[in-house]
Amino acid sequence: MRREGIYSSHLSTWRKQRAVAERTALEPQKRGRKIDPALAEARRVETLTRENERLRRQLAQAELIIDVQKKVATLLGMSMAHSPGEAF
Repeated sequence: MRREGIYSSHLSTWRKQRAVAERTALEPQKRGRKIDPALAEARRVETLTRENERLRRQLAQAELIIDVQKKVATLLGMSMAHSPGEAF
């Protein structure tokens, strides 16, 4: 074996590799289609984009409501300032 360049360390390494391969072959495998990482990433980006748009719409709506509330508060403040004798 030495003449061919095969040493005992090679044999022990090959035996370890064979044992690891046997163990992985005997482990239960997931059934069904394999998940494509590119497709999964594309779906994740699409989901995040939709969520981002939804949150932007909610933010715009909240800002509009706040502006209206400020205007109403200003109008009520002006009307109360013009008639100090009136009590609520």
